[in-house]
Amino acid sequence: MVCETLDDIEMHLSATDYGPYLQNEPSALHTTIIMEKCTLKFVDEYKHMLCHTTEPLSTFLEYITLVLVDTPLAPYFFECITSKDLDDMNIEIMRNTLYKAYIEDFYKFCQKLGGAATEIMSDLLAFEANRRAVNITINSISIELTRDDRRKLYSNFGLFYPYGHKELAVREDIDQSFALFVSLVCAAMEKYPPYLLIFSKLSYGESQMLDKAFYKKEVKRLCLAFAQQFHNGVLFAYMRLREQEIRNLLWISECVAQNQKSRIHLTFDSPGNSVMVVTGICKLFTYLKGYSMKKKWAYKHATSDFKISTHGSSH
Repeated sequence: MVCETLDDIEMHLSATDYGPYLQNEPSALHTTIIMEKCTLKFVDEYKHMLCHTTEPLSTFLEYITLVLVDTPLAPYFFECITSKDLDDMNIEIMRNTLYKAYIEDFYKFCQKLGGAATEIMSDLLAFEANRRAVNITINSISIELTRDDRRKLYSNFGLFYPYGHKELAVREDIDQSFALFVSLVCAAMEKYPPYLLIFSKLSYGESQMLDKAFYKKEVKRLCLAFAQQFHNGVLFAYMRLREQEIRNLLWISECVAQNQKSRIHLTFDSPGNSVMVVTGICKLFTYLKGYSMKKKWAYKHATSDFKISTHGSSH
């Protein structure tokens, strides 16, 4: 059934976990309200998970939501940056520099987890680093950014590091159209087998299709994270998939609001992934249940030396 209005979307969402967050909204619903309430539900889920974790899982979850104001870097920005520095180009360079530091730190942290967590998170973060390298290269066209400056923004890990980064950094846009520039970048990346299908299927200069292809590839990788159990990567994958779900809901809502229902099917996620996500969420709660049992077992054995007992308890 295709929804005709945003109220129809609200009615369908009322039967889901988003229902309680939308039930008190007035009938004149807007797409931003749907986005806001779905995000609020997502944030509440994150807080619930964070409250039931201990180290190193709590630090792992905090990495996903780190913001600049809560880090030791904040004072340096007030001391070293003036309003004159905050033009469009400098802000983008600053944002990418900070994100590079963040993702590299997150990557190093995941290397210490060991087991399936390290294996899966290394793959997911490496994919993100590879995607950033391509996007930075394409988005830096027509701005005063030297090859060395461009390479400084690339993360120091991933499949493209270091040789792919060298090829991307030397791509110049002098006397080239944007479409040709994008095509040259894609040609340089086709030699990497895991990304061959992404770049080889793109037509001449289709940068927007490149973003869509990366999103689809990411969703598949996130779903595969649920193939193994009892590792922190399932939480990262779950949260990323929920973010994608909210983006899909926003896209559908915008299509309905603008009477462009024929474009609804152009959402990034594919229908075949829905079964995998449901299966993955079941495994997620299996993981959380097992994690909670391990915490109870550890507490019981830690307190047994002090002759602490809970009378009448079945645990």
